[in-house]
Amino acid sequence: MRLLIEESQDLQSEALRAAHATRPELRDIGAARAGRTPDLDRIRDYELGRRKLLKAGGFGVGVLASSGLLATTFGQRVAAIAATPAQAGTDVDIQIFQTASSLENLAVATYGAALELPFIQENAVVKAFAETTMMQHAEHSAAFNSQTEDLGGERQDGTNPKYTPIVEDAKPSLTDALAVAKLAATIEEVAMDTYLANMTLLSDGNMRILMASVMGVESQHLAVLRAVQALIEGGVPELIAIPTDVAALPAAAGSVSFPNAFEKPNLASPPEEGAL
Repeated sequence: MRLLIEESQDLQSEALRAAHATRPELRDIGAARAGRTPDLDRIRDYELGRRKLLKAGGFGVGVLASSGLLATTFGQRVAAIAATPAQAGTDVDIQIFQTASSLENLAVATYGAALELPFIQENAVVKAFAETTMMQHAEHSAAFNSQTEDLGGERQDGTNPKYTPIVEDAKPSLTDALAVAKLAATIEEVAMDTYLANMTLLSDGNMRILMASVMGVESQHLAVLRAVQALIEGGVPELIAIPTDVAALPAAAGSVSFPNAFEKPNLASPPEEGAL
């Protein structure tokens, strides 16, 4: 676990270095776009890509359909958000970064709530992971907000409007480490899937660098949480320790973190979901 936390910090440092290096180019793009109406061709290209993702079950629609939740009130609300067209008055790139910040802010709030729970405070390993991960999400939000401002957009300091009520509703049920791990894993998967889907809709390679780098960090967070969840469900929570008794780990300890060879953006949030 200590090595995983260290690797996470290494990935984080690389992501933030990449973000800092691309800022001059983004400022130039923002200056060139200043005062112009959003590019309608970009909006049309975005809508085409969006329709392809929806057809493939992206933006959470596939998961809702396969689980039978699409017909529920919650499922219909999520599907309606996913089907909403892009805001024609706001640059799509800015919408993507604002939504990314809204997810990162929600992750910060989620880990912050978890750290207030006594059973999290009592486990030094889990506490260290939660504190490190919360800090990284705060840095991700700051980096996405910097790119938003470089492009001439407004900072997004709020939490994601679709998933915030879900997290709030889940808080009373956070009575043990397993429940916390499941909720945190869901938030990490939403962020990872969102960046995977929306990265292809960004108009410039420099914009994609930060999102791709952060996606790698979120993937590592998710892998750790899946492993923690599997150990708890397997009845061996004592193996969540520093140092780790590698010989005692079950055979599936590694593979459970990566159930699919290629991740699909099943829980991706559409670009305008957290836009201002």
